[in-house]
Amino acid sequence: MSFMKKLFGLNSNEEQTGGNDMMKIGIVLGSTREGRVSPQVGAWVKELADKRGDANYTIIDIADFKLPLLGEAEGDASGAAAWSEIIAKQDGFVFIVQEYNHSITGALKNALDYLREEWNNKAAGIVSYGSVGGARATEHLRGILSELLVAHVRVHPALSLFTDFENGTDFKPAAVQADSVNQMLDQVIPWTKALSTIRK
Repeated sequence: MSFMKKLFGLNSNEEQTGGNDMMKIGIVLGSTREGRVSPQVGAWVKELADKRGDANYTIIDIADFKLPLLGEAEGDASGAAAWSEIIAKQDGFVFIVQEYNHSITGALKNALDYLREEWNNKAAGIVSYGSVGGARATEHLRGILSELLVAHVRVHPALSLFTDFENGTDFKPAAVQADSVNQMLDQVIPWTKALSTIRK
């Protein structure tokens, strides 16, 4: 039994509750650019997560919502209501984060800024990638999530463009990365359950 499971008093029977009692975890794709690889990473995380049977995991793609720059004059923000609705339904998150110029993408920052209460008192894990594993983008994201009252867990799978992607485009993660994702989720799930008591 892992440290987090001991800390929160969880056992295998309690973790796999099934049905409507399961927590809802949104896997948020943080890039919208053409040729992005985040859908590959998100699908991989979901495949690993679904095998756990401890939550309902859903991929949430920012590109599916019309979210112009917040406050932009005459911007078509018709996707804002749907964005609010799907985020509000989640109990926790896994953010798929790309490093652009030592930070997160403008699309992810904008999508985060569109909402406030929908993020509050929920837990999140971060899976990042970049030339240094997306570490600098992750640290920027942690500060933003803290302001939004999102509790971000310590374990952080960091994927390298040099060792986990072939030619920088085809995602082929090292075997050790799957263990890292599961260790992250071992923290996200109990934190998500604990924070759900605050929102009730």
